[in-house]
Amino acid sequence: MLEIAPGLELPDEELVERFVRSSGPGGQNVNKVATAVELRFDIANSPSLPEPLRARLLAKRDRRLTGEGVLVLSAQRFRTQDRNRDDARERLAAFIASGLHVPKKRIATKPSHGAKLRRLDEKRVRSTIKSSRGARRTWDD
Repeated sequence: MLEIAPGLELPDEELVERFVRSSGPGGQNVNKVATAVELRFDIANSPSLPEPLRARLLAKRDRRLTGEGVLVLSAQRFRTQDRNRDDARERLAAFIASGLHVPKKRIATKPSHGAKLRRLDEKRVRSTIKSSRGARRTWDD
């Protein structure tokens, strides 16, 4: 079980882990031991996630989300498989926890009557300043 928040847990059966060889430095083990972890979690078809949370997570524009709604996390920061596995699970928990925050609905507001009057007065002043600039031309010239 992976606990995201109180009352929200993901069973291990919903997580698909694949161990692959890590890129980068690693000494003699780099070509022999599969220490990197690729963690897949199907957000779109997970029965553990509430529907509003699922919709918020799928609406995120994240490059780690596939078109089918599967989140793919790759962890290869550490040299051991266990630490990379824990790192991937922590990042999954953080991603799902970020969707728990419900954004406040924006309330449309209108400018006050005084604000409208001040704006129009300023436009009138600016107009007179600009119209008084330069020489007046007449068609008789």
